[in-house]
Amino acid sequence: MLYLLLYPLHKYYSAFNALRYETLRSVLAGLAAFALSLALGPVLIERFRAMHIGQTIREVVPQGHQKKAGTPTMGGLLILASMLSATLLLANILNPYIWIAIFVTVTFGAIGFSDDYFKLARGKGLGLSGPTKLILSFSCAFIASAFLFLYLGFDTHLTVPFLKNINPDLHWWFYIPFAMVVIVGCSHAVNLTDGLDGLAIGPVMTVAFCYWTFSYVAGNTKFSTYLQITHVPNVGEVAIFCASLIAASLGFLWYNAYPASMMMGDVGALALGGALGTVAVLAKQELVLVIAGGVFVVEASSTIIQRYYFKWTGGKRFFRMAPLHHHFELEGVPETVVVIRFWIASIVCALVALSTLKLR
Repeated sequence: MLYLLLYPLHKYYSAFNALRYETLRSVLAGLAAFALSLALGPVLIERFRAMHIGQTIREVVPQGHQKKAGTPTMGGLLILASMLSATLLLANILNPYIWIAIFVTVTFGAIGFSDDYFKLARGKGLGLSGPTKLILSFSCAFIASAFLFLYLGFDTHLTVPFLKNINPDLHWWFYIPFAMVVIVGCSHAVNLTDGLDGLAIGPVMTVAFCYWTFSYVAGNTKFSTYLQITHVPNVGEVAIFCASLIAASLGFLWYNAYPASMMMGDVGALALGGALGTVAVLAKQELVLVIAGGVFVVEASSTIIQRYYFKWTGGKRFFRMAPLHHHFELEGVPETVVVIRFWIASIVCALVALSTLKLR
């Protein structure tokens, strides 16, 4: 909104001409989102405590988690309010890619909010069923993907990491289901990772930084031509969205660091994961998400392996507990050590992902 109001003034005051640069507006959006997140955090924490909106702990998780019962949850609302406000203020709201990213973030956040609400209402962590969440998630992802490929005529060629000469055309009838899987898969992988104080938000920020870079480069004609990646006109605006996400998450981490004063909840995890998956599709770097989001992939894979190994072996477990972070907890690794090591792994994954820009 501010962009549309202030940028036209560059005809009279040259200083406003700087607002045409996505890099500057990314910085401004980041500062705004961070400030909002820090300012609103204490207000929400006190509000949630007064309303008895506290974390419910399932009996199946490690016993050390029981002490976290009652910690204010639904902290994802803090991230969403901060990042969306900053995005709407400083991004070009006439850009359809911005609205696709916002649509997925808000709808997936609504699914997560419903799940958190039912957990609180029913107790014992009993929220929406798995199939219900998947049906709702795929429905929202279908709307976003269909609009992108059928209405906007988005490019249906797939970018393959490290292989610049291989760009298969998936056509809209296959790319839409593929995009849905990317968005929903990322959303639920982030949700599975959100099990320790600060664990999920760290990798969310590193992946978002990767896609800030990818979206900016893809939207820049000179950079995309030089690096020989798919040019997506106007997708550079999504960099403002990514910057807002990073900064709002950083502000949330101030209150989510061990011992957490606020939990993210499904309203945050599902929304942020959906946002990252959507940005990956918009930047034409869907497969790189497997690299950048390596921590999420490993966490989700450990859950799948555990479930099917338990089924096939008649009750034996491959890990002591899944997702993987619980396995390390039961091995005696302190929670803070698990979190920091996962952050380190996420940074390494992000660096490898960014290397695909040049190693092609």
